[in-house]
Amino acid sequence: MIFSDKKILEAIEKGDIVVEPFNRSALGTNSYDVHLGKYLAVYKDEVLDAKKHNKITEIEIGPEGFVIQPGVLYLGVTEEYTETHTAVPFLEGKSSVGRLGIDIHATAGKGDVGFCNTWTLEISCVHPVRIYASMPIGQLIYFAVDGNIENYYNKKANAKYNERTIKPVESMMWKNKF
Repeated sequence: MIFSDKKILEAIEKGDIVVEPFNRSALGTNSYDVHLGKYLAVYKDEVLDAKKHNKITEIEIGPEGFVIQPGVLYLGVTEEYTETHTAVPFLEGKSSVGRLGIDIHATAGKGDVGFCNTWTLEISCVHPVRIYASMPIGQLIYFAVDGNIENYYNKKANAKYNERTIKPVESMMWKNKF
């Protein structure tokens, strides 16, 4: 079941959902709009290796914006830090962003109960688009969880994305054993 605006507000008041900074005007009927942070990153190497730590180059989006190009994976970040303690957060792109030909996540649209951080975005586009820091980029939708949680993300010893950041985080696949 998807949370309504009133249910999202109730969860925020109880501390079950945290959004910093919180802006009441970003609350939709059944979602909360998140905004693009001022940092992007791109991988340094042309060929990425799932077993290696692939390094990134940071880009700061200035007031003039930044033109993203097709064929490049950009890692972005939300301005908003979020915590979700009793629901499953899903991050989806806004339709206005999609209509510009921008995808904001390749596969990682679902968060875990207990995820506490900004959201790293996997941004790609079908043609060049100028983007801006603080532009609405996506929306968080919250789903109710049925049953008790045994393994909250922020308490997992092997969680790879728990360090609080305002910058995009590269893949930590290399930390997995395979």
